[in-house]
Amino acid sequence: MPKQPADLDRFDHAILRVLSTEGRISATELSRRISLSKSPTQARLKRLEDEGVILGYRALLDPIRLAQAHVAFVEVRLTDTREAALQAFNRAVLTVPEIEQCHMIAGGFDYLLKVRTSDITEYRRVLAERISTLPHVASTSTYVAMEAVKEVF
Repeated sequence: MPKQPADLDRFDHAILRVLSTEGRISATELSRRISLSKSPTQARLKRLEDEGVILGYRALLDPIRLAQAHVAFVEVRLTDTREAALQAFNRAVLTVPEIEQCHMIAGGFDYLLKVRTSDITEYRRVLAERISTLPHVASTSTYVAMEAVKEVF
């Protein structure tokens, strides 16, 4: 059964807005920011976690400091788009660490990948050895990002 949208009020939305940019904020500071006392804020936070609205917390890493500043977007066309082929491709994509995002697309190609590597040489290796060998890949087209103007993590 598909997930249903959560029933959220203005306090829930306020909590989510703050946490989306400041995941390590204290409950006291969060309650101050949303103008609600600490106990109800904590109860709401727990409910949002329990209901799966908040999926988790993580550290945001600087790709430049990690020598992973090269970003390419890759259109992938498959030879077969029956369900078994799509599932095989989906499973295989999960094993390639350089693929940061993978989206099935309704349009002129089947998938759009966001691939992060150290440089164009490493990208060419990943494309040749990992992406092109994924199940049912017929062709790829690469678009190299020159600058990230807005990137939400």
